[in-house]
Amino acid sequence: MPGTDPPPTEGLLPDGLHESVLPGTALLRLETTHDRRGVLDGAWWPRSRDVGAELPGLIGALSEHLGPIARVGLDSAAWDGLPTRLVVDGRVVHIDASSVGDDTVLVTRGDQDIFSLLVVPPDTPVAAARAAMAQAVRADNVKGARRILVDTGAEPLASPSGGGDREQA
Repeated sequence: MPGTDPPPTEGLLPDGLHESVLPGTALLRLETTHDRRGVLDGAWWPRSRDVGAELPGLIGALSEHLGPIARVGLDSAAWDGLPTRLVVDGRVVHIDASSVGDDTVLVTRGDQDIFSLLVVPPDTPVAAARAAMAQAVRADNVKGARRILVDTGAEPLASPSGGGDREQA
């Protein structure tokens, strides 16, 4: 039909979307089915490593799309002073801390529905952060978080995980 826009290509973000991404942004590709094709469900670029300042905004944004968030799993080495829980918008969100060093945050809705988001380090240059986030939200992405950060130049100089889980190029 003349005058209509073509549908977006499956698995790709709209043109220009990643150019507007700034620190404090979350890009999401939310699929609430068991047949998720991509490795990651989205990406988050916090402004700092202060979880008390950063996490409420992410949880609030996710709650708008997913409903109440029950738990958030974070790498304890990547964050300053992890609490065991936060109250966000009047709801208790439990924080699970581990030392996995996998550059992700795991968000749990309800009892079973878990979403995995790439965490772009706060001090990442803008172009590298945008590229990493755009890669993470592609439905056809098969790369893990660490590989995306390395490939896009978003990997921090000193990784909290010690580099033991690095993939070979």
